[in-house]
Amino acid sequence: MSLDKKTSKSKSTSTDSKSANNKYGSRGTGTKAIVKKGQSKATPGKPGQGKGKKPEELPVKVDFKKATVKDSEKLQKVLARAGKGSRREMETIIGQGRVSVDGKTAFLGDRVDGSEQIRIDGHQVKLTAQDDDICRILMYNKPEGEMCTRKDPEGRATVFDRLPPLESGRWVAVGRLDINTSGMLLFTTDGELANRLMHPSQKVEREYAVRVFGEINEAMLQTLRTGVKLEDGPARFQKITYRGGEGRNHWFHVVLSEGRNREVRRLWESQEVQVSRLIRVRYGDMEMKRQLPLGGWTELGLQDVNYFRKLVQLTPEKQSKVKVDEKAMDNAKSRRIRRSVKKHQQRHQQATRRRRK
Repeated sequence: MSLDKKTSKSKSTSTDSKSANNKYGSRGTGTKAIVKKGQSKATPGKPGQGKGKKPEELPVKVDFKKATVKDSEKLQKVLARAGKGSRREMETIIGQGRVSVDGKTAFLGDRVDGSEQIRIDGHQVKLTAQDDDICRILMYNKPEGEMCTRKDPEGRATVFDRLPPLESGRWVAVGRLDINTSGMLLFTTDGELANRLMHPSQKVEREYAVRVFGEINEAMLQTLRTGVKLEDGPARFQKITYRGGEGRNHWFHVVLSEGRNREVRRLWESQEVQVSRLIRVRYGDMEMKRQLPLGGWTELGLQDVNYFRKLVQLTPEKQSKVKVDEKAMDNAKSRRIRRSVKKHQQRHQQATRRRRK
């Protein structure tokens, strides 16, 4: 073979290698990227390996589960269904390296079939089959002064304090309400349902009763309907309905299809008026039950559960934990809830006094 042909062949091989590197970027191992086609990897002790050069390390084979594997699900979806949080929260803790599958650190995109041993922060997760899970939803009438968190470092009351205990899994809040906002708050045992109900892409309506303090005119209302640029992007009310008032205090009902942090308050504040009262009265087409006192909760029946599941394209449930005679809230049940709420508030006040002494 002539010198020109050898040079041409060498350049062609080098070009192919560079093209492969450019195409796949940093994926794969460096060892794979430098091995030329038709050549074997150098092994220690064999002739042809120069002096002083370290032996090339063999690439580590990683067994990734493909998205097409039958009967497997994404890890974050399985954890959300087990009641460990919303799917978005599970993606965060997986990204932090806090989840392991069969003793190995899990990564986003991993899939499982339910036969694995899954742990979060070293604690084993009790998995249940998707068909064996019964989706449950609570409606809670949040009072002002409660935090939408599981534990508050300052010892303040939280929305989770009075929820009924579960044999497995945990209650996941569907969105949040700030400490000065009251009204309808949903909880579910299905993390996937919670994630979809909160996600802006689903455009699930939330309606609020809001009392504002200040002078209001039609131009301001039209601006709020058209859109206002906030620090985290444009926002607007889909609907504004005047509900009366006196002096400089006015009541409105406003509708949003997303749940950004303090969005209702920030929209009104952009028009230089102050929100003095804020109550969530509707989520989707489900309105707050009038008989439900502040601090009280009730579990939704099968028909209402399936309404929310259908709203976000999830399969309907066939069973419910709610007995037929418990679906309707009568006056006697309402009185029992009020007594229970009052006792809980008294116990919390006593505990707060003891901590301050």
